[in-house]
Amino acid sequence: MQTLRCMLLFMALCSALLTAGCGGGGSGADRTPPEPQPEPEPEYLTVVAPSVEAPPDVGDLVLISTFFNFTEVDFVQEEFFLSGSASAFTNLSALERDGRWEAEPAETADYKTRVVVYRPAEAADFSGTVITEWLNVTQGFDVPVGWGVGHVEALRKGHAWVSVSAQLVGIEGADNAPLPLALKVADPERYQTLDHPGDAFSYDIFTQVSAAIRDTSEDGILGGLTAEVLIAGGESQSASRLLSYINAVQPLYGAYDAFLIDSRYDSSQPLSQEPQTEIPAPEAVTFRDDLPFPVINLQAETDVIPLGAIDERQPDSDYFRLWEVAGIAHSDNYQLVSGRNDVGTGAEFAVVVENTSILGFFECDKPINSGAYPWVYMAAMDALDRWVRDGIAASEAQRLDVLDDNSDYVYDDYGNVKGGLRTPYVDAPAARLSGALNEGGPGCRLAGSTELFDAATMAALYTDRQGYIDAVSEATDTAVNNGFLLEPDAERIRAAASLQWDALTP
Repeated sequence: MQTLRCMLLFMALCSALLTAGCGGGGSGADRTPPEPQPEPEPEYLTVVAPSVEAPPDVGDLVLISTFFNFTEVDFVQEEFFLSGSASAFTNLSALERDGRWEAEPAETADYKTRVVVYRPAEAADFSGTVITEWLNVTQGFDVPVGWGVGHVEALRKGHAWVSVSAQLVGIEGADNAPLPLALKVADPERYQTLDHPGDAFSYDIFTQVSAAIRDTSEDGILGGLTAEVLIAGGESQSASRLLSYINAVQPLYGAYDAFLIDSRYDSSQPLSQEPQTEIPAPEAVTFRDDLPFPVINLQAETDVIPLGAIDERQPDSDYFRLWEVAGIAHSDNYQLVSGRNDVGTGAEFAVVVENTSILGFFECDKPINSGAYPWVYMAAMDALDRWVRDGIAASEAQRLDVLDDNSDYVYDDYGNVKGGLRTPYVDAPAARLSGALNEGGPGCRLAGSTELFDAATMAALYTDRQGYIDAVSEATDTAVNNGFLLEPDAERIRAAASLQWDALTP
């Protein structure tokens, strides 16, 4: 009872003296809340700058790229050889699904590789942004997939683009490659001095390229330009390597400011591999969520279910966005064929077409996908640039609609997938656009398919020509407002609507 009386007395005293504060230390009104403390800057290892030299004056640059004349678009294309000593990496703890990997540099080896640089011819036209692409080597030679779909945005904004031969196969080649375009196979005299010690060293080679880009000397690979924003990108196999890079190596060096990861499939690449000690990645891996730099993972229908990336879906966060795009494939007609001649003008590049041929080399069983891939890719480029420069986060997108058992998508009445990042290609469609696996020659399997609507279907959907044009315009405006299309590309898509109607309803 005595204890209860004491407690009641204490409470009464506190109530009477509320303005003085019950707990001592002065009035609450007099207290100043502590200033929020900024996050400490991470301590990064120093990035070693490679040596730079011009290739020998024999042969020609080997890279299947765009086909237009660079001088006509006020750009230059240059090739450089980079050399130095690169590290492999070893893990300090188990590599877990969440991507929060701990690694450190391990053994070193000398290397010599090449980069291809596209940049504005005039320094005044340079935006300060550099896209650094990890070239894809799935076919046994270097392929600049990102440049193939994103070059128009670089041309109009004045971005520089650095394509990196980061992996052994791109230099030495592979058995049964569909074309003899590995560097030492295509031109052994020009590229004979290149020396790649193996893909365990590819992560550090890619890191050291960032130091070459940041070099502002006149004889540097940017010709004296000052790089302000470095966005690293890679597609498919290169995307899976950049996933491992983000999880293990980027935390050590902070070499890049943002990442555009295009069409990753399930899992990621090993941290180290033969002939070095093998350090495999887990079967399922997500992007680590604790680093202060933006990542957009752009996924096609092909990637999410046919290639199994649905098992690695993860929620958006402060610095991560997952864009699953309805109606696009892992590769498409623009990337493989038509876009190689696109300099940013002409509505014809935005028209949906049925084409089964890849540059006359390979024939596919079904017409390959002709959806919105390049336009969404360029919107992702712009979103990352603004995210780094202005702190404006990229838009969030809904996920593609799938069945409860994840075995297939949910389709609308015309066969297009529901949900996902939406564009006029699926919201005002002129075709069934699919990311399902195709068949035929090399490059066909992941190219999806296109099935154009007939005149009767177009009439049922839109009544007449103006109805279709209005539907495309409305859907395009929505995609622009949502942050998934850029206005210059939207203008071309709107202009393509009349061409599309006329082609389907003669």
